[in-house]
Amino acid sequence: MAEGSQEQGAEDRTEPATPRRIEKAREEGQVAVSREAVALGTLAGGLIAAGTALPLLGAEALRAMRGVLEGAGHALAWRGTAEEIAWRAVLAILPVAGGAALGAAAATLLQTRGLVAPRLLRPRLSRISPRSGLRRLIGVDAAIELTRTSLKLAAVGAALWWAAPRDLAPIAAALHLPPAALAGAAAGLGMRLVLAGLAAFALIAALDLLFVRLRHLRRLRMSRQELREELRESEGDPQVKARLRRIRLARSRRRMLAAVRQAAVVVTNPTHYAVALAYERGSNAAPRVVAKGVDSLAARIRAEAERHGVPVVTNPPLARALYVLELEAEIPVEHYQAVAEIIAFVWRLRPSAAGATPGAA
Repeated sequence: MAEGSQEQGAEDRTEPATPRRIEKAREEGQVAVSREAVALGTLAGGLIAAGTALPLLGAEALRAMRGVLEGAGHALAWRGTAEEIAWRAVLAILPVAGGAALGAAAATLLQTRGLVAPRLLRPRLSRISPRSGLRRLIGVDAAIELTRTSLKLAAVGAALWWAAPRDLAPIAAALHLPPAALAGAAAGLGMRLVLAGLAAFALIAALDLLFVRLRHLRRLRMSRQELREELRESEGDPQVKARLRRIRLARSRRRMLAAVRQAAVVVTNPTHYAVALAYERGSNAAPRVVAKGVDSLAARIRAEAERHGVPVVTNPPLARALYVLELEAEIPVEHYQAVAEIIAFVWRLRPSAAGATPGAA
């Protein structure tokens, strides 16, 4: 039943992971890390360190070996020289090991973008559980790992076969060369094989890195329910937000419609736009927009104006130009003349309302 529920849960996860889900997984130490890329970094770091440090250490080791051969008949001299050779061997191993360790650390940190998760290093009993070990050996992951290893060996073997010389005669002839020339020929052949192997390994690491990242994103896929829960946690419940938005909009419209009764005039399109302007001499430098709307809201503004006796004037170009202004904004200078003419016309119709002259607008 548990396996069935897990499979059902995996089938429900049809949505790609959100940036927040990916970042949360990263905080928990879940990142895509390719072991092949780490192995490539280890190999490259070790080879670079070996190519840099071993020539000098090799020369020192040859001098120590010469001392061994010269003092072969003297036990004490041979013992001291042997200790020196052992010390030289340790010195030769240390740079290679250090370079390999640095290469592995660099490859890992580059993939994790500098992430270090110490809690993943803590010992867990599940790692040494026989049951978990058997699952790793006979499960799907084991089959995938076997396939990857086989392909890796085949690719590296093919690269080495391609780089290896077909004609063995030059190699046989090189055995008769002086020691320096023989060392150079061996180094050239070895470098060719090493570069071929590294190239194959780099291709394998690139493909494995792509595979690991795709698998990581697939494991982080989310169900629609998880998407809704994440949206609710990060931005609040969408239904509650929509309801609050509707409430705010309704309150804003009620305040705007209530301001229509204080307007001096309502300029209309006549059916699509309606803009209510308020103006009081001595209080405002210019008329200001107290209400505006289109279609159904414009109709409500016109009805409210008629209910409270506010004049409604039809002027389509001016109505469209004034509609783009913000509420409580004063009209711009370019509309002073047109608005002043309308207000003057309204005041002539309503002598009792004429508290200011049209020229003040």
